Amino acid sequence: MWAPDIYEGSPTPVTAFLSIAPKISISANISRVSIYGSYGATLQQIFFFCSIASMILGALAAMAQTKVKRPQAHSSIGHVGYIRTGFSCGTIEGIQSLLIGIFIYALMTIDAFAIVLALRQTRVKYIADLGALAKTNPISTITFSLLCSHSRNTPVSRLL
Repeated sequence: MWAPDIYEGSPTPVTAFLSIAPKISISANISRVSIYGSYGATLQQIFFFCSIASMILGALAAMAQTKVKRPQAHSSIGHVGYIRTGFSCGTIEGIQSLLIGIFIYALMTIDAFAIVLALRQTRVKYIADLGALAKTNPISTITFSLLCSHSRNTPVSRLL
């Protein structure tokens, strides 16, 4: 639960790196373990229920946030669950879906943090500030809304 505080306090490029790099590394290591090793049905169920818990926790925690970067942290928590669901299948197709999911997550997160970085000049700090941004910079608003709606658990797209 420290991730939202780190995301909020760190510079945006560092936050983007911390959002993407550990997930790629963990996914690669888990993929290696699952390809070369075998785990039982009990462990597979534990992975699946941990994935579901991560999705629910990320979605519920993001709804109460008011700042722009904090929902991205909770989105990251939720996406770990989405990506790990592919791992919990225990098949090659599950590993393929994990790799596709991490690739899409990395692209969308880079784009979302690029928009947050671009909005830094307009002093947008709170999600409520994005409502006024729709009048002053509609292109950035539409782009940010589309990129943040990929996570399904950020309240940004609900506001715009």
